[in-house]
Amino acid sequence: MSRLTNTNWDTVNFIIDNIWLIVLVVASGGMLFWPALQQRGKKLTHLQATQLINQGKALILDVRTPEEFATGHLPEARNIPLKDLPQRVTELDKFKSKSLIVVCANGMQSPKALGRLKSAGFAQAHSLAGGLTAWQAQGLPVTKAK
Repeated sequence: MSRLTNTNWDTVNFIIDNIWLIVLVVASGGMLFWPALQQRGKKLTHLQATQLINQGKALILDVRTPEEFATGHLPEARNIPLKDLPQRVTELDKFKSKSLIVVCANGMQSPKALGRLKSAGFAQAHSLAGGLTAWQAQGLPVTKAK
């Protein structure tokens, strides 16, 4: 039989005395990892997106508002705002055989669009990592609406 030593009792007492602190540490650690666990869909790096665009194998879908789109967007991007996507997804049906690169402002809204596109049958839909903000930070081309 094993007997609890003073060291074991010290550990048990520490845990009991600090249970709320331990719960707080575990909960805050879980919150830090939550966004990583919630990532949906495949994200493309700027290099991967550029390669697909240059090969002519991709359609760029910008899901920002028309006002945001007018201030600057990826060249040859189509604009269908995220809120309108469920009603307008049929406009993209002829592009189901192509890769679809979904762009938003900072990479937070495009995963929502990916979920809707995947359920509509777009197997090759990807989100641009970091969105337009990261694209511009890399000095990549942006077109403004005329």
